[in-house]
Amino acid sequence: QAFDAMIHFSFEGSFLYLSTFGRQVNTSVGPFAELWKEYARADARWGFSDPTVVSLEILTVLGAGPLCCYILKQLVQRDMARHYWIVVLSTAELYGGWMTFCPEWLTGNPSLNTDNVLHFWVYLVVSSDILSSWVVIPIWLMVDSYHHIAQSLRVTQASKVKVN
Repeated sequence: QAFDAMIHFSFEGSFLYLSTFGRQVNTSVGPFAELWKEYARADARWGFSDPTVVSLEILTVLGAGPLCCYILKQLVQRDMARHYWIVVLSTAELYGGWMTFCPEWLTGNPSLNTDNVLHFWVYLVVSSDILSSWVVIPIWLMVDSYHHIAQSLRVTQASKVKVN
């Protein structure tokens, strides 16, 4: 959760700053602008403030980032209610990834540079962590939380049956 919050606030937060109120990455300066310009070589939407991408990043930075911090607080406090919020956050991560890339796939990848090995495999697959951070880990966390929630419900149900 700490890594997730850090990514949402620092990297994606910098993108959001560079892509709102008339700004765009392609015309910005600074280290984060250079980072995003490089990534835009793989996915052009990140360079010109694509409204769908910016909209998703608003939710990510202002919603998912704080939710990560809240879950961290619950972890420290050993609050089992965190499992509900983990499911919410994981669902949001999966949905965000889907809504970022599915429109591109459906339209033949007009903004994605899939011909360049570096841009496709390193930038889009590895650095975007399409398969790990934003798909595999949320699914794993959802399954783990499901087991905790289901076990708690079974224990509660069994205790009510014994009382009756």
